[in-house]
Amino acid sequence: MIVRPRNESPPHPPTRQQRQSGGARLAQVDALRGFALLGILMVNITYMASAYHGTGLEDPGLGGPVSEAVRWLVAVLFEAKFFLLFSFLFGYSFTLQIDSAERRGARFTPRFLRRLTGLFVIGVVHAVVLFPGDILTLYAVLGLILLALRRIRPRTAVRIAVALLAVTAAAYALLALAAGHAGGDGTISPSTATAAARATEALRGGPASVIGAHLGELPDVAFLLVFFQAPSALAAFLLGLAAGRRRALADTDRHQRLLRRLQWVGFTVGLAGALVYADASLNHPESAYQLFAMGLDVITAPLLAAAYAATVLRLAHGHRGQIVVTALAPAGRMSLTNYLGQSLVCALLFTGFGAALVGRVPPIGVAAIALTLFAVQTAASRWWLRHHGYGPLEWLLRAWTTLSIPPWHPQPGKRSTRP
Repeated sequence: MIVRPRNESPPHPPTRQQRQSGGARLAQVDALRGFALLGILMVNITYMASAYHGTGLEDPGLGGPVSEAVRWLVAVLFEAKFFLLFSFLFGYSFTLQIDSAERRGARFTPRFLRRLTGLFVIGVVHAVVLFPGDILTLYAVLGLILLALRRIRPRTAVRIAVALLAVTAAAYALLALAAGHAGGDGTISPSTATAAARATEALRGGPASVIGAHLGELPDVAFLLVFFQAPSALAAFLLGLAAGRRRALADTDRHQRLLRRLQWVGFTVGLAGALVYADASLNHPESAYQLFAMGLDVITAPLLAAAYAATVLRLAHGHRGQIVVTALAPAGRMSLTNYLGQSLVCALLFTGFGAALVGRVPPIGVAAIALTLFAVQTAASRWWLRHHGYGPLEWLLRAWTTLSIPPWHPQPGKRSTRP
């Protein structure tokens, strides 16, 4: 991790709190990351289970009031929220990596660039083979911006983040006005249903057919990542950077009042925005109203994500905190392995790599699969970390990042210091 070039000075001298922490992992950060992993799975699996998801059309044979209710719950509570939480933690962990590099006397920039390269390569393979909606490639590219901005003050980082969200929301509002003026009534082209049906059949085919379907989806996914997720993810990076500079998660007892405020605002304003977003996405796709709702979601989704984070952090420091940490932290420590493992299991279930169940499982069954899979991952992660210092893919990424061989087994009496 980082050694500064000799003509560079550290962004900040080590704080008293930073020296006291000594680089040890923060269990609540791992727990928060594990919680974010569950939310990401609840969203990603809906896209893997149906080629119609996100088109505004209902998958034939998978309708009914129960299916509609589950779609609403996922859209309101999960969509466009949990990638923000994961992005915030990426920015926060970035500051921990910088501090760890300084303690070890290592050059940070080359190591972090290797890390981003590793994430990008893994992400490309993930997108082509398992799931086109990969987020790792986006993180790898945005990580370059985060690296360039690493010396900005926390207050400046927050201002840039707010400006990014405001400009993005304003852009959606202008698009909504333009669409309304042009008479956009939300009519879905018949070709959309045809394309979804073809994608379903391709995903039920052999490996070559599945990969071909993924490649066909990549241009649309890239458009979504660049124009919808990228500005919000970068804003969350910067908010995480600011929080990391302040060591906001190192002692959340000092921030209980702020956490309560985040819950109140997030579960009121944030949830209201999520309801508008869900209504527009499910009932008025391809309309000016949906564009307006997406702009509104850019502003309100971070509030709901913050409320989720505040709730997990307060629970982690409550009288049942150890239960929360024990349940979520192991999965969070192995987030890369678990993220890709989720896609692998879903690919085996829903595509021609395995059972080819795409378009055949109703939303309630898909949600049950997601919850079961995450429960298995938490148990497996807990077992694995009793015997190993890192998750399998975390070990490989760390080896590439540091150009060394990390210990495979935990060192006696010493916890991993990897953020």
